[in-house]
Amino acid sequence: MKHLLLAGALILAPQISTAQAFTVICGNTVDVVNKKLTGARTIQVSDGKIISIRAETSPAPNTIDLSDKTCLPGLIDMHVHLTSQSNPKSYSEGFRLNTADFAFRAAKYAEVTLASGFTTVRNLGDDGTVTRALRTAIAQGYATGPRIFTAGKSLATTGGHADPTNGVNDDLIGDPHAKDGVVNGATEARKAVRQRYKEGADLIKITATGGVLSTAKNGQNPQFMEDELKAIIETANDYGFKVAAHAHGGEGMIRAIKAGVSSIEHGTLMTDEVRSLMKKHGTYLVPTILAGEFVAEKAKIDGYFPEIVRPKAAAIGPQLKGNFTKAYQAGVKIAFGTDSGVSAHGDNAKEFKLMVDAGMPPMEAIRAATVHAAELLGETAMLGSLSEGKHADLVAVDGNPLDNIELLENISFVMKGGEVFKQ
Repeated sequence: MKHLLLAGALILAPQISTAQAFTVICGNTVDVVNKKLTGARTIQVSDGKIISIRAETSPAPNTIDLSDKTCLPGLIDMHVHLTSQSNPKSYSEGFRLNTADFAFRAAKYAEVTLASGFTTVRNLGDDGTVTRALRTAIAQGYATGPRIFTAGKSLATTGGHADPTNGVNDDLIGDPHAKDGVVNGATEARKAVRQRYKEGADLIKITATGGVLSTAKNGQNPQFMEDELKAIIETANDYGFKVAAHAHGGEGMIRAIKAGVSSIEHGTLMTDEVRSLMKKHGTYLVPTILAGEFVAEKAKIDGYFPEIVRPKAAAIGPQLKGNFTKAYQAGVKIAFGTDSGVSAHGDNAKEFKLMVDAGMPPMEAIRAATVHAAELLGETAMLGSLSEGKHADLVAVDGNPLDNIELLENISFVMKGGEVFKQ
């Protein structure tokens, strides 16, 4: 056995090469495609992929015995920020810490995320460098963490939610442009998308409305004009990018959906018109209820947030859960996302209970983090289910998560790409 120090605990992993064929015996299996428990299954793995799945569970060489556990596909979180984690000093850390400091933190948060059962994540915004490097380091075996799809630097307008100079003094505020992810007008919007392509991003993230945690007064106003959104989407399409849109207010969502974004992140103040448009255009909602609960709670603490942020957190945070219920009941497509980095990394699975409490059946909540997340990523060929030919991403829990969704907060086994990281 080899020893891995992961998330502060000693993790034991079998000495099995990803090129070596081995077998996993599951006592029960969640079939997210057919929406059922299948009972015991034997899963053969080779070269990091699933070779076969069969009902018989006869012993074989190189067997991982999970016969007392329920197996699921590796979970997917479609909205994380691996370079940071909210704390009372968050707003000053950017002035004190260097890029390397954030990189080491991101590496730790990536390990914690993987240990919690999330084998794939979509990172929606950082300084533009750290998660691109971490993505590559993990893929090449120099770091441990989930499979990362990163947007790099989010796109904003001047003073918008992702303008990196919000709240700084006059000597530092400067005038950031497309290279920095700040655009004004269609020409700069196109350039910013092309810059993300040049840098090696996997998708585009825009801040279509104001935000809760930015040091700006309005948390919901639209922040892109229609010609700017059109330029972003058309350019993104040319370069093979999907576009995720942070949005709290209705008008910003309407503009973004009509322009052709793939997903609305948060969607807090969604109206009937917005829900109708999302269904018409097939736009996904990534709800991040956990982030709403977190900021609403922290807004009660004096000094945790700057005073310009505190009322936004108190007003907007509590509305995410109710909006999720309405969106689900209306038939809007939903993919799992937490905004982890606002809440603590490793707590990602707490989102499941919030979704179930808000009216989504446990199987559908799990499908949001598997089948539907893979569809939104554009990665259904390799991710999202335990199926032949796909990546051998598999997690396991004690008991039946369809009876108790909170079991997913205690993942006991994690395999990503045929490598065991937690057992």
